[in-house]
Amino acid sequence: MSKLSNSLVMLKLLSNNRKYSISELAERLEVTERMVRVYKQDLEMAGIYIDSIRGPYGGYILNTNILIPEIGFSSYDLILLNQVYNILKEKKDFSFLREYEILMNKVTNIYKSTLIKSASTTLKDTNNLNKYNLLSKAIKEKKKVWINFLLLDKTGKERIVHPCHLFLYNDDWYISAFCELRGEIRHFSLSRIIDLEIKEESYND
Repeated sequence: MSKLSNSLVMLKLLSNNRKYSISELAERLEVTERMVRVYKQDLEMAGIYIDSIRGPYGGYILNTNILIPEIGFSSYDLILLNQVYNILKEKKDFSFLREYEILMNKVTNIYKSTLIKSASTTLKDTNNLNKYNLLSKAIKEKKKVWINFLLLDKTGKERIVHPCHLFLYNDDWYISAFCELRGEIRHFSLSRIIDLEIKEESYND
């Protein structure tokens, strides 16, 4: 499979919330362990944070549910196109091969540009990426988070929140969280979070 297809398959495997060792992922994808690390880097460049667990029983685990933009076809469609293309190559069926190459290039470029552009819009600078990763960690560990949030009047407001979900909306990343100040679920734009800190105190769902 192509590099993009393998990245998507790896994302699908990790989406079941199970930890996979690097060697296990390499075996599943039929690539080297070095390439598995490359796929992880590519996915994180697209704003999809994958947690690394160190040690002899370590591996990769997806930190939170991922919202992948809907673009009219699924990752499986892309993988299927790739498989059909390989079959045509093996059979040397040149009558459809060129058409498939054109189709695959278009599909791959659309999928890749949509996924990476939309998911990385607000994560292209180090500050927003750090906030995303810290909030992902807090969601996984169910930790309360102190945030200093920029209000519309440009003043900061400190709050304690219980983060539960990161999502992309109108080219901006948001965190859905229970706000202790308001006593209800609120949605905070990452770009308006001035500062944040994960607290030691945990929260219940």
